[in-house]
Amino acid sequence: MSDSRGPLTTEQLEQLVCDAVQHLKGERRWSGANPDTGSRAVITAREVEDAAGSALVVPPGALITPEARDRARDLGVRLRETSATSVVADEQRALAEHLAQSLRDSLSGYQIEELAFWCLRDGSCAAPQDVARIVDAGADRVGLAICSPPLGDAITPLIDHTLLKPEATETQVRTLCAEAVDFGFASVCVNPWYVPLVAELLAGSSVRACTVIGFPLGANRSDTKAHEARLAAAEGATELDMVINVGALKSGDDNTVREDIRGVVEAGSPTALVKVILETALLSPDEIARACCLARDAGAAFVKTSTGFGPGGATIEDVALMRRTVGRMMGVKASGGIGTRQDAAAMIAAGATRIGASAGVRIAGGQ
Repeated sequence: MSDSRGPLTTEQLEQLVCDAVQHLKGERRWSGANPDTGSRAVITAREVEDAAGSALVVPPGALITPEARDRARDLGVRLRETSATSVVADEQRALAEHLAQSLRDSLSGYQIEELAFWCLRDGSCAAPQDVARIVDAGADRVGLAICSPPLGDAITPLIDHTLLKPEATETQVRTLCAEAVDFGFASVCVNPWYVPLVAELLAGSSVRACTVIGFPLGANRSDTKAHEARLAAAEGATELDMVINVGALKSGDDNTVREDIRGVVEAGSPTALVKVILETALLSPDEIARACCLARDAGAAFVKTSTGFGPGGATIEDVALMRRTVGRMMGVKASGGIGTRQDAAAMIAAGATRIGASAGVRIAGGQ
């Protein structure tokens, strides 16, 4: 290999193997200097603040949020863009593609989601929720390796078992809650009308009651959303999935979007955490990044891809962008079109820490 920067480090080789695994699934886009790859870093206001008083190196093709540019100007941080940072050399790319082909040949007959599993540096494997606890305890790097255990049991506790159809009946909601308790799902997500029933049925279990706010369009008045959130929390909801004001975001009215979210966060506090639904299919990558930053600044606990009622659902690229933007300080919920364990595993690999699905039982059953 003739890379003028010297031989590959162990960390670079590990990253190439991870890239190769993603390449096997056809979902990896190279994160090099070519902006057409679609896999770009996002520079947020928080990163700018961390670089106060110095220059901040911007990877080639990176997205810089408007808020980040404003903070850089306020703090005197020079955004230094370079074509020599985080570039994947042609030789490295070729090696990763060779690894992908070798893995494909060696693992013929296996389902790739059965091979992707969290592993610690000492070689012991852990489920995603175990890794989350390790990160919460202070770790900022966890190695990813290829292991054999299936992901079924690891995915199950991350599922929001969802029924948001307008024609949902009480019998269906009762069944939904029973399934959630039996499988140990994260929550049951229903329309506000059913919150008291769900809270009663889930009492004494580890499953949380979740409902939606400003659903499904997000175009309600902010005080209406706050009132809805306050009432839902009083009736027993401990998680609130609110829809962002999409029109305000696309109009560039970031303050309205931020305060809209903040109103719901404050109304639900201290008993209910808030997930902010972005409806990513309606947004550009820059708008997704901006929305994530606004949700973070407003105190939300999660950002979420979709309502399930929009023009599209969760995608690997959008989930990965959301995770890069919010870092490890917020949850990322993938929802919309997730119907199989393979779908869920791919979203988790991209950075999701919660899965919203009406097919929870099928996913937990390994289908």
